Amino acid sequence: MPEFDNFIPQATADGSFTFFSQEFSESFHSHFGAKQESYFKFVEPTQLAQAARKSVVRLLDICYGLGYNTAAALQTIWAVNPSCYVELIGLELNPAVPQAAIANHLFEQWNYEYTPILKQLAFEQQAETERLQAKLLIGDARVSIQELNQSGFSADAIFLDPFSPPHCPHLWTVEFLEKVSVCLRKNGLLATYSCAASVRTALQLAGLKIGSTPPVGRRSPGTVAAHSQITEHFSDFPLPPLSLEEQEHLLTRAAIPYRDPELNDPPDVIITRRQQEQQACSLEPTSRWRKRWLLKNQAADYLKIGSDLV
Repeated sequence: MPEFDNFIPQATADGSFTFFSQEFSESFHSHFGAKQESYFKFVEPTQLAQAARKSVVRLLDICYGLGYNTAAALQTIWAVNPSCYVELIGLELNPAVPQAAIANHLFEQWNYEYTPILKQLAFEQQAETERLQAKLLIGDARVSIQELNQSGFSADAIFLDPFSPPHCPHLWTVEFLEKVSVCLRKNGLLATYSCAASVRTALQLAGLKIGSTPPVGRRSPGTVAAHSQITEHFSDFPLPPLSLEEQEHLLTRAAIPYRDPELNDPPDVIITRRQQEQQACSLEPTSRWRKRWLLKNQAADYLKIGSDLV
């Protein structure tokens, strides 16, 4: 199909495929494994297997993309509870992306049984079965999220999966994440692949508490977030703590968040605004923090090698 010529499948290390975005100059997934990212960066941190024990689960998939995160979520939920009713809303800028995933038969690599649902969602922007109501909202997510706020939609799990902050700053701002946090139920969980200090600070300023998720295919962890009462009133639902290195990262200039006061600024304006705030602040330079922890980690590795030889 000619409209999909810009999306050429690229293999990742786990055998699944991804695309490269010409618009954002980034791949949609890490080369370590597109499929595994969906499960380990999004489905597991939001504890969907536990949530599936309920009769209804509500999901918000921000930057739906190829549909992998939604696919992994549906498979996980219905494996635990085949009768669970799922309400799903996906936000996506370009409908050609999920359509190209279907046209290129990418889910055949998954041996996936819910492809007809994903196909209908991609091409018709909605799908409904006896156990699913799903919508795909096309356009600027900054507009769509405000519509969701007005509708009162709230999710048990939110997948926050835009391109990286330097390439897509407008979906990592304090103002956007404040709107996103409104869509998170009081005992819900939000997960993202990013551990950027600017992102974590923005999540905190949006009223959420944050934790660290295990690295998947690379050294960098992801982030999970929740409303404060989840940690205050649910002792069996703790957020994985940040390491001391991660905590100190939030005290550097890298932690200055992106801002978009009216939710309509172009990316270059948002980036410039942050750069100006960084230059004016008195926080520790991130390079100093990085060098300090590089030396500490090297020393720890040296001591570990020494103990292994004893």
